[in-house]
Amino acid sequence: MLDLKEGDLAPAIKASDENGEPITLEEYRGKKVVLYFYPRDNTPGCTVESCDLRDNYSQFIEQGFEIIGVSADSEKSHQKFISKYKLPFRLISDPDKKVLQDYGAWGEKSLYGKKYMGILRKTYIINEEGYVEKIIEKVKTKEHSKQIFAELSH
Repeated sequence: MLDLKEGDLAPAIKASDENGEPITLEEYRGKKVVLYFYPRDNTPGCTVESCDLRDNYSQFIEQGFEIIGVSADSEKSHQKFISKYKLPFRLISDPDKKVLQDYGAWGEKSLYGKKYMGILRKTYIINEEGYVEKIIEKVKTKEHSKQIFAELSH
């Protein structure tokens, strides 16, 4: 796991989206990217977070952003999630957890006192040149868009 910090060059991404199409961070050069990591498709918090980003998508586009979601779910699961909630952005399928690990979004979690490894909900704001501008580690799922815009105005 990298100790990724604001100002660092974002790790390269070489993965597949929900349609099995290759996706790289390089293809988004010249645009700002909201790269959000979430534990699982169709779970309450992840659905609320993704729908909040969907509902504010036009505002992100107007400000020159693209949104990309990442979880360990399969391409088929992502297709259903996108279809069910009409998500207008791509989702990376990362079953081998390479992207998750590269971004420090795979780590120790705790539930009812038991420790286990899992996906950490995090969001990275990446600038046009591919550098990490902001890292949001305490994601507010219900108002994540508002949280991102507030971070950017600092």
